[in-house]
Amino acid sequence: MNQLRPCFVITAALLVLCCFVYPGAVTAFAQVLFREQANGSLIEKDGKVVGSAIIGQSVVDWTAHPEYLWGRASAASNDAATGITYSSGSNYGPMNPALLAEVKARVTLLQASGVKGAIPADLVTKSASGLDPHISVAAAALQVPRIAGTRKAAPGKVREVIARHTEQSSLGFLGEPRVNVLRVNLDLDAQAPYTAPPKQAPSAAPAK
Repeated sequence: MNQLRPCFVITAALLVLCCFVYPGAVTAFAQVLFREQANGSLIEKDGKVVGSAIIGQSVVDWTAHPEYLWGRASAASNDAATGITYSSGSNYGPMNPALLAEVKARVTLLQASGVKGAIPADLVTKSASGLDPHISVAAAALQVPRIAGTRKAAPGKVREVIARHTEQSSLGFLGEPRVNVLRVNLDLDAQAPYTAPPKQAPSAAPAK
């Protein structure tokens, strides 16, 4: 019994310390000093949460939205029942024919949208997580003519919006400058609103 008592006391103390005191202290610290980041870096529009600054948007078909800045392709899976997006990559090796086919298909799609010249790798490949919220500065610049033309806005105005949401290397040397896709698209809607053209009504069948 003399040996069991210290074991129970130590177990109970560690349980309280590791499961209640430490998590509570870390949570309180984060809520006071890093409240936005601790709560998921959520972005709101008109009082509603529309996404997160650190999680890429799940868009099935970017080509259906030529007025927006397109993000990276994703291999993440979506649960229709819960609306949860699960992080995943394609896991294709560099010589996998399926990967090469995907890249060629995206190059063709981008060229059809008006992109000319060399295409940055992040526009034609999927990220490891499938949830990358950023694209490179070069990838964003290539899309300016399409966005400006669709929104009937000056290209300079679109570039200003992109520049406003370009994040520099962390601490000045970690990573490269990158553009937050969701923040750009929300700002584009505010600065250069887009009105979709009316759908043409189907013509009536000729009378017999």
